[in-house]
Amino acid sequence: MNMKKYTLLLALLLVGVLTGYSQQSAYLFVYFTGNRMSEEAIRMAVSPDGYNYYALNGNQPVIDSREISSTGGVRDPHILRCEDGKTFYMVVTDMVSGNGWSSNRAMILLKSKDLVNWTSNIVNIQKKYPNQEDLKRVWAPQTIYDKEAKKYMVYWSMQHGNGPDIIYYAYANKDFTDIEGEPKTLFLPKNGKSCIDGDIIYKDGLYHLFYKTEGDGNGIKKATTASLTSGQWTESEDYKQQTKEAVEGAGIFPLIGTDKYILMYDVYMKGKYQFTESTDLENFKVIDNAISMDFHPRHGTVMPITYKELKRLYKAYGKPDKM
Repeated sequence: MNMKKYTLLLALLLVGVLTGYSQQSAYLFVYFTGNRMSEEAIRMAVSPDGYNYYALNGNQPVIDSREISSTGGVRDPHILRCEDGKTFYMVVTDMVSGNGWSSNRAMILLKSKDLVNWTSNIVNIQKKYPNQEDLKRVWAPQTIYDKEAKKYMVYWSMQHGNGPDIIYYAYANKDFTDIEGEPKTLFLPKNGKSCIDGDIIYKDGLYHLFYKTEGDGNGIKKATTASLTSGQWTESEDYKQQTKEAVEGAGIFPLIGTDKYILMYDVYMKGKYQFTESTDLENFKVIDNAISMDFHPRHGTVMPITYKELKRLYKAYGKPDKM
């Protein structure tokens, strides 16, 4: 083999190695574990395939809630990979449930370049905006990139007085340290009943919002729109959960390299999670027999990660025995 061919072969092999290193090949699950103050903290787990999950850091918190929150506890973590592919946003509810289900007024925005070191900022809705005296709670914030606005949207549910819980939105500033402008209604079902725990995924030109209904049959429904802020939502009539048990905290994510999506949710009265699978985001089948976890999560989210990111998490928190 001459030197030119050898050099070309070596370059191709190197590209292959680097590509494999940077391609998404595993999953990161962020979650909390319960209603005790020690359980209201961000934890992480990883999966090689989207079906089998192993806790990092011995299932202990990866961030001290007391250092980032105003209440001492956090719940409902949601994580997002930014459009640049290398920045991560996480948002959480700033809340200790022991203070009551209508006790919190704030959320927390977190930002990281490596999934290990995070900066954080508290956004207290009642303190930031006028005419919020009757605000009762700020729950389950999430983020998504709005392709039309070319900004990151933060959306969450709020209840004022005796009114319904409504999903609101505002855009994050460029540094992801605060939200800009007055919160506006993102979604309220046509029946005017409460909706919480929204999770949005973009597929085939539509934004698919999975949310929990309350007050008129409780469960997970879906609504779709071509434009996030248009107010034009098409609501599904059927419930998407595949159980008769009480559920909340829906999370939807794609399976790498397939046309499949997993919808998971917290079966909170039974202390377990249920996983379902779909290719069209309409029809879901239970896949619990294919799922394993060495921990018991509450409301959380799953995000695909690269091998390089997985190795970085191992270095920070240790490699689970079964990974």
